[in-house]
Amino acid sequence: MNINGLLNMFTRLFMRKIMNRGIDAGIDMMARRGRKGRPAEAEEPMTPEERARARQARELAKKARKGARIARRIGRF
Repeated sequence: MNINGLLNMFTRLFMRKIMNRGIDAGIDMMARRGRKGRPAEAEEPMTPEERARARQARELAKKARKGARIARRIGRF
């Protein structure tokens, strides 16, 4: 394999890892709805309803990541 092919292979591998990490971070941020980014003093405790919604959002995010992985696998064929 020539140098150009190797360079392209490693570039694609590297970019795929970066894109997946960014997508996962975005999904997690939407699941948290930005709670982590606010200062601790300004953040009031979560109500039981908010806690339940956050748990459901985390589960939904987990399913979305799993679905994205499956879609990427199917897309290879």
